[in-house]
Amino acid sequence: MANYLAQFQSIKSSCDHLVISVEDVSDLWHIVKSGFEERLPFKRACLNNKTRNLVYVESLPAEFILTTDIRLRSRFPQELSLFWFREPYATVVLVTCEDLDEFKTILKPRLKLIVQNDEREYFIVFVSKAQPNNDQATKLAKKIYAKLEVDFNSKKRERCCKLDIHGPDANFWEDLDSKIMESIRNTLDRRVQFYEDEIRKLSEQRFMPVWNFCNFFILKESLAFMFEMTHLHEDSLREYDELELCYLETVNATGMKRRDFGGLERGDDQAALVKPDYKPLSQIVQDDSFREFEFRQYLFACQSKLLLKLDRPVEVASRGYSFIISFSKALALHENTLPFCMREVWVITACLALINVTTSHYNDGVLAPDVEKEFYRLQGDLYSLSRVKLMRLAYLIGYGMDIERSPVNSAALSMLPWPKPAVWPSFPPDASNEVLAKEKKILQANTRPKHFGIHRKPLPLEPSLLLREANRRRASLSAGNMFELSPSFAEGLSLDALRTPPPNKIPASSMSRTNSSPGNFEGSLDRPMRISEIHVAAEHALQHTISDPDLWKCLSSVQNFEQKYLDLTKGAADNYHHSWWKRHGVVLDGEIAAVYHKHGNFDLAAKSYEKVCALYSGEGWQDLLAEVLPNLAECQKILNDEAGYLSSCVKLLSLDKGLFLTKERQSFQSEVVRLAHSEMKHPVPLDVSSLITFSGNPGPPLELCDGDPGTLSVTVWSGFPDDITLESLSLTLAATYSADEGVKAITRSTATILNPGKNNIFLALPPQKPGSYVLGVLTGQIGNLRFRSHSFSKGGPADTDDFMSYEKPTRPILKVFKPRPLVDLNAAISSALLMNEPQWIGIIVRPIYYSLKGAVLHIDTGPGLKIVDTHVIEIESYTKVLQTSTQNTVDDRNSVSAATKEFTQLTLNDGKIQLPDWANETTSVLWFPVLASDKRLARGTSSVAPQKQSIVDGMRTIALKLEFGISHNQTFERTVAVHFTDPFHVSTRVADKCKDGALLLQVTLHSQVKATLTILDTWLDLQPGFVHTGHDDGRPSSSILPLIISPSSRAGILFGIRLGSATTGDEAEALEQGSILNIKYAISGNRTIGAHAPVDGESSASEGNELGLLFRSALVLQRPVLDPCLSVGFLPLPSGGLKVGQLISMRWRVERLKDLEEHAVSPDNDEVLYEVNANSENWMLAGRKKGHISLPIKQGSRIVISIICVPLVAGYVHPPQFKLPKVDEANISCNPAGPHLVCVLPPTLSSSFCIPS
Repeated sequence: MANYLAQFQSIKSSCDHLVISVEDVSDLWHIVKSGFEERLPFKRACLNNKTRNLVYVESLPAEFILTTDIRLRSRFPQELSLFWFREPYATVVLVTCEDLDEFKTILKPRLKLIVQNDEREYFIVFVSKAQPNNDQATKLAKKIYAKLEVDFNSKKRERCCKLDIHGPDANFWEDLDSKIMESIRNTLDRRVQFYEDEIRKLSEQRFMPVWNFCNFFILKESLAFMFEMTHLHEDSLREYDELELCYLETVNATGMKRRDFGGLERGDDQAALVKPDYKPLSQIVQDDSFREFEFRQYLFACQSKLLLKLDRPVEVASRGYSFIISFSKALALHENTLPFCMREVWVITACLALINVTTSHYNDGVLAPDVEKEFYRLQGDLYSLSRVKLMRLAYLIGYGMDIERSPVNSAALSMLPWPKPAVWPSFPPDASNEVLAKEKKILQANTRPKHFGIHRKPLPLEPSLLLREANRRRASLSAGNMFELSPSFAEGLSLDALRTPPPNKIPASSMSRTNSSPGNFEGSLDRPMRISEIHVAAEHALQHTISDPDLWKCLSSVQNFEQKYLDLTKGAADNYHHSWWKRHGVVLDGEIAAVYHKHGNFDLAAKSYEKVCALYSGEGWQDLLAEVLPNLAECQKILNDEAGYLSSCVKLLSLDKGLFLTKERQSFQSEVVRLAHSEMKHPVPLDVSSLITFSGNPGPPLELCDGDPGTLSVTVWSGFPDDITLESLSLTLAATYSADEGVKAITRSTATILNPGKNNIFLALPPQKPGSYVLGVLTGQIGNLRFRSHSFSKGGPADTDDFMSYEKPTRPILKVFKPRPLVDLNAAISSALLMNEPQWIGIIVRPIYYSLKGAVLHIDTGPGLKIVDTHVIEIESYTKVLQTSTQNTVDDRNSVSAATKEFTQLTLNDGKIQLPDWANETTSVLWFPVLASDKRLARGTSSVAPQKQSIVDGMRTIALKLEFGISHNQTFERTVAVHFTDPFHVSTRVADKCKDGALLLQVTLHSQVKATLTILDTWLDLQPGFVHTGHDDGRPSSSILPLIISPSSRAGILFGIRLGSATTGDEAEALEQGSILNIKYAISGNRTIGAHAPVDGESSASEGNELGLLFRSALVLQRPVLDPCLSVGFLPLPSGGLKVGQLISMRWRVERLKDLEEHAVSPDNDEVLYEVNANSENWMLAGRKKGHISLPIKQGSRIVISIICVPLVAGYVHPPQFKLPKVDEANISCNPAGPHLVCVLPPTLSSSFCIPS
């Protein structure tokens, strides 16, 4: 079967569609051919896949071929089963007949003979030539077609259809398509089953000696190709995947003999991953299998072709990248038999081929976003892999000094092993000029110095020393004498040593040996090659390996290499930018920038370097940033980008100190200071967040009350290596819970010198609004440059002063409380003080968790009150006041010094008092003497008609204003009301009337203060019309003095008086003047409670006896009324009751109880005024409501007053009230004056409203 490989490949190349054979029995094909071929290719063909599931094929190509065609008749029988996929999938039998006898005798037997082969899927097309107007021919054609259906149709399947040439044919073509699809589907199922059975038989013999992979391959690929012909690409791809697995299992089997790997022919270095026909299968067959190098690429090429037909370039790229990696490992295992650097060259060509084919088949925007990003990621990986392999080849041929020694390139190349040929290639004898040019180039190469004088050891681009590796693999050197190479020789011949030879380490002998004439190659073969000779030898070997002229052109010169290197790097970077591996793209932008930087294209280099630096800075990769940032700074300086250059210098200073020397960091700072003090064309604010950080001091935040200023302490860490002067400094505070509040800046205008590391700075804090504040932005000015920092350091820094770190979230540094009471001023006493006597007033000053240091109290007394200036002001602790509230304060003051920790004497200056320091945090009481004056004479009251005393009369006010706080910014104002009163309230009543006309006057003294009062003496000065009985001095009849009255208690004093002779005018005058009660008293009280002894100084005691105080009260005495004069009675109502609307008479009787002759003062005493009042809603009065009645003055005189009334409402209502307006109520005796409520009945129903039944 393996002999058919060439024929099999030829069949595959020529057969790409299905074949439908046409058996033209009645010579009709030339008539219907155009109609049949118009149906090709079949649309929406329904086929069964390998798992017998229906699959719709959008376009199924096919071809109609006559059975008499040579392409079908020239095949050998033994080929039918092997290449069964190319045989017809359906047979169309074209017949026609116009005679029924001819059908029975000729056509029917012939058709039976044609369809007797059961393996052929056939159906019969009866072509009717009858004209539409020929009814007989039409009927005959229908009859013959009916006979045809009866003979060849079955219950399970219809195999006949009719085509009317001259009639409508719409249904015929649909029927034709369905019958063709059914035939193709059945044929395909039968052939798939056949191939599966044959493949299963061979698979069971896989581990037997008779196993032949070529036979298995032909059957397996025949099945796959048949699926491909029918456009069942998924099934075809699955067959190739199984074929690859089977081949790898066969190759890697332990018991199988080793075969040639392949890859030794010219052109094998070019990968054939997308070219299945690159080599004929007959050329790569070996015994019963295939060479691995060509066959694995062939299988992948078939898979990629199917994937591209399925429009899946992403999967091609994914599978291709994995295949390149795995196949590269296989190449590494056979590297000693392959041409020099065959592995690297093949990988480069494979990556480029995959990139080209997948890019050409990719439709942008069609795939899902995730799939699209994955495709770009795979493209970037392919570009990156080919880029690394290209750099390895360039380093081998001596372009190493032209490759940027960046961290990316160093990491990629230092982990990439050297080629491992069996024998390292030797340079040809005629290459002396090339060796000389290489060595001269190496010696003249100089490392480009970095900006700022930064010295760095170049990063390696090789996994090990190339000189040792190449000489170790030379044919004349063994692994044992590899170590005989002297260290001085290795150092002298290395690439880096030739550029910068250390003179103190290389002896003269080795130097002469290293720098000997490159043209002198005569000597022993054991002489190790120099590095220049190794490069020349590698270049010549690569020239024989590389067959692609474009690839060799890239390595022919440094310029071409750099251009190809730039193209590959750009391709990788661009694809990574479109994928989710954007960081890879940014890193490769740095490699592109290095090329631009090298060639002086600083503008493009700076743009790419900025992306790379932003990535490294954001990820915190400071080691990588230290490699790239100096290059960016150099480009910015050359481009005169002062702002960018300044920012780069600041970023260099903010990097870890171990990355640069102190001298280098100082040069960074000098550049910053130089630019800051120069005249910049376009000055911009500089962000130094990574260099200058700040935070509040450890511990709780500063707490202030609303309106208080303060001093904010801030810790600033400086990352500058030396001291730096800040011309100004400003810090903003941001409210944490108030989005409406803007930031508030705190400015320090004086110059500030920041030392390296930790600095403590104090800022004056103006009053802030209530809220919690965090540090915002630190701004300032260095020279002419304004800077700002957003970074916050931790509140608890490390022990070292140069510690800088970051805190998330930020901690509040300031808390300003909402407006609250900071202090309280209240009166120390709540009871009344003595009027017209100097009294101590106590003001309780209570700080509420707030210091009153330096507080000043303003005192302003209201009208009727003044401060006694002749006495000092005292302040004492409130605790002491509580302890001594039950003791005498005078004795306490005398027992303490004038200025102690809890007691101080103060003076009043312009109405202001400054509180002592000991009262800053504690509650204290301020005592100052006041005098409340009232020129009015106190008046007593009568028990018959008592008068209510108003508390407002003795009220006085004191306006207090306390200024406190750091700068007296806090104020507290309060008006305190203090009650002053007389010591006594006097009330009088006539206790008894003697037979001789004398009256016993009882004077009741009510104590109005919370103090003990002692009455020393009292006398009564009577008004005209009254005289004393007994003593003429007006003192009480009984000797009870001195009389002690407890607080809030009463005492009575009796005076004997009698009526004297007086005229009417004297009595009126006496009523206006009244009698005067004089009381001399003493008071014993505590100033912490209320009234007390007067303050030394002004006192009313000087007006009377020195031993006591004098109190005077006016008493008004009138003729005593002991019995009523008149009696008023309400006469009973009618017994029938009251009804609404009924007239009724209300009667009252007025009777004189005693004579008025001796008390008559006017001749009109017999006239009495009366008045009747009633609610107008309840009563209607018919008589006189008001008038005079004549009542004789003799005792027993009486009169009845009647008023006609009409009730208006029913229910219990108040009756009319009878009054005598000009007679005092004390002279009227009610017996009673009238009922409280009366019952009024509803009116009687009227018969006029009744309806007879």
